[in-house]
Amino acid sequence: MYIEVNGIRLFYKVSGSGPAILLVHGNGEDHSIFNETAELLRKDYTVYALDSRDHGKSSRVKTLGYEDMADDMAEFVRMLKLEKPCYCGFSDGGIIGILAAVRHPGLFSKLVLCGANAYPQGLKWYWLKFFAMIEALNHDPKILMMLKEPQIAVKELESISDPVLLLAGERDMVRESHTRYLASKIKNSSLQILPGEGHGSYIVHSRKLYYFMKKFLDKPLP
Repeated sequence: MYIEVNGIRLFYKVSGSGPAILLVHGNGEDHSIFNETAELLRKDYTVYALDSRDHGKSSRVKTLGYEDMADDMAEFVRMLKLEKPCYCGFSDGGIIGILAAVRHPGLFSKLVLCGANAYPQGLKWYWLKFFAMIEALNHDPKILMMLKEPQIAVKELESISDPVLLLAGERDMVRESHTRYLASKIKNSSLQILPGEGHGSYIVHSRKLYYFMKKFLDKPLP
């Protein structure tokens, strides 16, 4: 299905019934990475799995930025009249979730943020070096965005009041110290560093994510 937001078209797939939850993928991916998670979630939730702008079947754009992508998510929620949905984002999707919560307070009821970072240096140095080499060769705007953005300030992280579950793999692309930094600044957050997991090993075409997030989602809001 398609919906027009902020002058572009976003593709999304909807399944299941119950409270709404949004699933947002990482850089260079599309909604299908969550197929296995969505299959389990749709027993209890109405699952909206999206392709963010310039990804998958959604509109191509000349310039790409996380703040625009966060505003897309907010407009998506408003256009479909979703009542404080839950949000789950992986990598870029996690960054988008942070910025959407900062820029649009009260938009979500809960957030699950997987492998997210508040600034590029939150990534391990060798990954930054690798992405810089790829960008120099291909001039890919998606990679360039990762090298320059996000730039989320401490005050912005501290402004988030929604319950947040932060997940990261023990072998994640994001530095563990950075994930712990996010947890220290987002006041209503809990943190799980997952033994043996990489950046997306428990998410991309995996059923594991559902079981890591289920207890958090089931917990009643205060």
